[in-house]
Amino acid sequence: QQSRPVSEPQASREGTQRHWDEVHSSKDPDEVSWYQPEPGLSLELIERAELPANAPILDLGGGTSSLAAHLLEGGHRDVTVADISSAALERARRELGPRAAGRVQWLQVDVRSDRLQRRYALWHDRAVFHFMVDAADRDGYLDNLRSGLRAGGHLVLATFGPEGPMSCSGLPVRRYGVEELQRLLGPEFRVLSSQVEDHSTPGGDVQQFLYAHFQRLDSSAVEGAPAL
Repeated sequence: QQSRPVSEPQASREGTQRHWDEVHSSKDPDEVSWYQPEPGLSLELIERAELPANAPILDLGGGTSSLAAHLLEGGHRDVTVADISSAALERARRELGPRAAGRVQWLQVDVRSDRLQRRYALWHDRAVFHFMVDAADRDGYLDNLRSGLRAGGHLVLATFGPEGPMSCSGLPVRRYGVEELQRLLGPEFRVLSSQVEDHSTPGGDVQQFLYAHFQRLDSSAVEGAPAL
């Protein structure tokens, strides 16, 4: 798939891509701090959405996560793995091999600046949004979310929680509570559930994640919400 560039300074885009390519090229998937042997809570929240097998699912920042493989095992047939790092996507593509044929699409994208060309029934993001520390980056992400998620669609968003770390992989992050996420998303998103999870990194540290499950409402039912 191709994405349409909008307005991101090229130096920022290239620098960010270079950073994450270096991370994924220098470490095995089970050596990065966000590694999970199984994405249990993500899978649980996706299952709660009760999507049909052919519903389009986006795993933003999916990189070398095993989520796509688990979704395929669960019968899902339309999964997009998006990441800014070509190195991460290439590793994931090799790992899934022929199992992905016709069911997984690979998309190299900077979510701050590349307009997604599809609308998804579910948008999953574990550990991308908390890197949007600048207002312009958050706005670019949220613009993409609003254009890329269907009315009635589900958002499963996992960020560092209120007691999470202040940085990750050499970059600053922003920590969130569910109330702040709700404020940023606005009234067209309704929170269905939220919970914190203590994630143990391969290096033995513990990081607090906040998992929040939202549903996007039909804008006709939300006063002041933008038209879809």
